[in-house]
Amino acid sequence: MSTKYKATSTEEAYFITITTVGWVDVFTRLNQKYILINALQHCQQNKGLEIYGIVL
Repeated sequence: MSTKYKATSTEEAYFITITTVGWVDVFTRLNQKYILINALQHCQQNKGLEIYGIVL
């Protein structure tokens, strides 16, 4: 990952958008969506990630 776009402060909210190319399975298979959601939940519970909104 580029060092240019890293969040450096925990006091501010950051907007992150990710463009996926060739990841059709993530959005067409239900079990793939659950894997992605579970990974985000893990980061929230164990790493202090705060998510204010998400669009899949």
